Amino acid sequence: MILAQIVAGSQPQADQSVSVIELALAGGPLMIPIVLSSFVAIYIFVERLRTVNKANESPDAFMGKIKELVLKGDITSAKMLCNQHDTPVARMIEKGVARIGSPLKNIEASIVNVGKIELFKLEKNLSVLATVAGAAPMMGFLGTVIGMVQAFISIAQEEGSVSPKLLADGIYTAMITTVAGLLVGIIAYLGYNYLVTRVSKVVHKMEYSAIEFIDLLQEPR
Repeated sequence: MILAQIVAGSQPQADQSVSVIELALAGGPLMIPIVLSSFVAIYIFVERLRTVNKANESPDAFMGKIKELVLKGDITSAKMLCNQHDTPVARMIEKGVARIGSPLKNIEASIVNVGKIELFKLEKNLSVLATVAGAAPMMGFLGTVIGMVQAFISIAQEEGSVSPKLLADGIYTAMITTVAGLLVGIIAYLGYNYLVTRVSKVVHKMEYSAIEFIDLLQEPR
């Protein structure tokens, strides 16, 4: 609505009823990939945010119970406890518990391998979000350049003096794709950086829990 008001403000009073949909249609064919990329960005952000929030569960209480069970030698209950928690930390510790009795280096390597897999799952589709953040403004600029070329062609084909309305219509139509592309790009960029920050916090908890578990296995029994 803000975009519609800004554009409508530069038009005569009779044209102030221009809607956002009409503006989008006036932007030309390149508005289609820009709009589709916005839907993709929103879907990825919401889906990844739910996944990361679920993985960001505090492992303190979980690790306390694991420590208690391992020190008691109740490996079966420790495995069951890990299965009850659907988090990256729980899956890492489950692999470590299953390897108890093996050399410490093997246990540590198993935990690290699971951690890499979990990190890959957390970062799934983040690259797509980053691509949208960079590609959407570029598509917007391309649409603007194409629109300006078409506007100047129309001006060149006019006989006699060029009316200000013809020039204004061509320019504001060309600028619509830039506004849309920048808007989608900014939202996708902010969403990407927010998710990267959240994933980093989860990775920190994974690393801390893995170190805590390895230290637990080295404690005297």
